[in-house]
Amino acid sequence: QVHLVESGGGLVQAGESLRLSCAVSGRSFGSLGMGWFRQAPGKEREFVASITTDGANSEYHDSVKGRFTISRDNGKSTGYLQMNNLKPEDTAVYYCVAKGKISIRWEYSGQGTQVTVSS
Repeated sequence: QVHLVESGGGLVQAGESLRLSCAVSGRSFGSLGMGWFRQAPGKEREFVASITTDGANSEYHDSVKGRFTISRDNGKSTGYLQMNNLKPEDTAVYYCVAKGKISIRWEYSGQGTQVTVSS
């Protein structure tokens, strides 16, 4: 069974930075594409960023382009989301997700970590 555990969330002021981590176990990390979603209170879960198994390609939601960077360290079975210049609208629970290389849907998700940005 695949387990994803997020860490690194917290309370910061607008303009500050945070780095989220996602530790993956139960399956070869290098065989999994991974990504991040977030859900703000009263809103639907939305896509934030994703990265391919080898880290060669990534995608971002328009609202975070230029501020967030997704990365991975296959040797440590860990993915990251570096978030810079945070804004109050980034406040949400952030979820790490993963899927097999050829899978269409995100198969696995962590429990989430809270990010709160004060103005």
